[in-house]
Amino acid sequence: MADGPRAYRSELRTMQAQQTRRRIVEASARLFSALGYQATTLAAIAREAGVSAETVKTTAPKAELLLSAFEVTFSGSEAKESLTDTEVGAGVLELPDDVFLDAVIGQITLANARGHALWTVVLGAAASDPVVDTALQTILARRAADYRRLVEELVARGYAGQGTDLDSTGAALSFLLSPESYQQLVAQSGWTPERYTAWVRAAVLTELQP
Repeated sequence: MADGPRAYRSELRTMQAQQTRRRIVEASARLFSALGYQATTLAAIAREAGVSAETVKTTAPKAELLLSAFEVTFSGSEAKESLTDTEVGAGVLELPDDVFLDAVIGQITLANARGHALWTVVLGAAASDPVVDTALQTILARRAADYRRLVEELVARGYAGQGTDLDSTGAALSFLLSPESYQQLVAQSGWTPERYTAWVRAAVLTELQP
């Protein structure tokens, strides 16, 4: 019984720290999207999050906040090894074959709608910040692995043939379903999300043909 109050206080502090970090990451996402990487300061993030500048500094460096902001905005989670471990991929593998592909496309389209602006900031920051660039390479490697697994799943479900080149097809799907494609076609060219989704579906099915 003596450990009860101390354990409770420890759990409470942990929960409060997680909530504070989430507020800081979400504030970072708003500012990075609006102002870009260079113009966003830790002091501005602190004001946006309603915390002290020291709290922001002890939470994470600026580069980490950018990457966490993108991950949370895009997938709902930080630093997961696979998209299937995030809110975007939750439960998708349990869906029946006839709705699986549409569910995948729909979820990733929504994620791109949320995250495409921040992804552009990440790409720009990586050109001048080695920390961001190193983390970007990790994100891209995870994305490549995710799409290779997606192609394996599509083959298993009969959407593609057994002889499908997993790496090549995975790279093609990664491009078709990328934040970059959403940015160019919807944000820049003015396509509706519905037109974009229909185009992605048709392009993916074409790519999966023998």
